[in-house]
Amino acid sequence: MNEDISDGWTASAAAWIVEQGEDGDYGRRFVLDAPMRARIEGRGFRNALDVGCGEGRFCRIMQRAGIRTTGIDPTEALLARAMKLDPQGDYRLGRAETMKIEAPFDLVVSYLSLVDMPHLGAAIGKIVAALRPGGTLLIANLTSFNTAGPPDGWTRDGDGALRFNIDHYMEERPTWVTWRGIRILNWHRPLSTYMTLLLDQGLLLRLFVEPQPSGGDPDRNAFHRRVPYFHIMEWQKPV
Repeated sequence: MNEDISDGWTASAAAWIVEQGEDGDYGRRFVLDAPMRARIEGRGFRNALDVGCGEGRFCRIMQRAGIRTTGIDPTEALLARAMKLDPQGDYRLGRAETMKIEAPFDLVVSYLSLVDMPHLGAAIGKIVAALRPGGTLLIANLTSFNTAGPPDGWTRDGDGALRFNIDHYMEERPTWVTWRGIRILNWHRPLSTYMTLLLDQGLLLRLFVEPQPSGGDPDRNAFHRRVPYFHIMEWQKPV
């Protein structure tokens, strides 16, 4: 049984699988994958937990880097796709907020999944508990000024110039986002919410970057540079 069907993921799973393919969508393929791979390769990570693994794409990427992976996700159809593409993989149905993990991990990854979690504080507590002392938490997330844009987002001003509207930045709230047959519930939270929850766990910030596109459509890249979609953070659990 799916853990939750009220956030749109079950209904959107088939369209999501088509949208991602094997190479991922624009943001993953041209913005995030290269810097995310750079943070996992050649660093001696033996095992990793992918929280919100979806169809398992980044688990497969980590496996190619020699890392043994476990993926957890609340959407049954996405896990079925993950297991079809990776029959020997370790994929588990569940939510970050309530997951039970038997052994600590060298690396825990949240690749654009924190925005899907309604109970973020509980989720981060479970994520940190899954890390071994000295372990690494690698996060790719939507920028908070970007998630503060809907429902207006890009609009034209009185002179006809495109502007990106941000409003109610400090108001944490769920927002439905829709594209290409996908309709899912994301959560807007100010950056300070994420930082405070992570710092309160005693984690040490080791990296914060806002990656730039490394390919893709030039017009889309121009929009990204005006209002970046993503950031990457790396945190370490103290020994």
